[in-house]
Amino acid sequence: MTVPTPAPNPLDRIEEAWRRFKEEGDERSRGALILHYSPLVKFVAGRVGVGLPRNVEQSDLISYGMFGLIDAIDKFEPARGIKFETYAVNRIKGAILDELRALDWVPRSVRARAREIQRSLSELEHQLHRSATDEELAEHMGLSVSTLQDQLGEIATLGFVALDELVDPGERGSAAIGDLVADPRAVDPGGSFEQQESRYVLIDAINRLAERERLVITLYYYEGLTLAEIGAVLGVTESRICQIHTKAVMSLRNRLMEPGQRPG
Repeated sequence: MTVPTPAPNPLDRIEEAWRRFKEEGDERSRGALILHYSPLVKFVAGRVGVGLPRNVEQSDLISYGMFGLIDAIDKFEPARGIKFETYAVNRIKGAILDELRALDWVPRSVRARAREIQRSLSELEHQLHRSATDEELAEHMGLSVSTLQDQLGEIATLGFVALDELVDPGERGSAAIGDLVADPRAVDPGGSFEQQESRYVLIDAINRLAERERLVITLYYYEGLTLAEIGAVLGVTESRICQIHTKAVMSLRNRLMEPGQRPG
């Protein structure tokens, strides 16, 4: 009786490709890694592209993201023990956003409105000591609710209002998550405490959002639903979910930028 030879495990091939590329500089292995992880680029481009103007082609976003993937593969250190996908997603997204910023396709008026809403939201939430409703924010700014929501929808097309960026301490620049993971061989209790404290502050800030805003953030970032899927769950349009998401992230930004912010 002939015993069938088991099929090779694809994960074993990827691990071998990592080894050959990092230890031997093998270019064929590098190409195999790029090909294997290329679906990540399409995934990230799809999420970044939500709400962008129609003149921004998805194929262009994918092209920008490929540079981020290649950079991630070249700089990734398997020995650090972090998952490559986590590291790469941030690199890919950063490459796409950097290129969009360089193109500067967003009108100055939209950027100015974004700054004004951010400032007004910060002022109002300091007064209220809680999340502000759309009605309260609109009244504070002297706008109708529909005008405010239209402006939030416009701001969402910036493509830069994303919770993912909040995990990067501002004073350290636009580092990816992987850049902030300490070498397991190094002893850095201060850094470990700082990361843990930042995580608590972020969780506390999310928990203090209005119920619908908190639900949108949870479904989008933790459950991986698209804005359209969240809209179907909540029974509202995708554009309305986009507005809720934008306002929620602005609120979180304000709270995380507060000096001496601590969970309470």
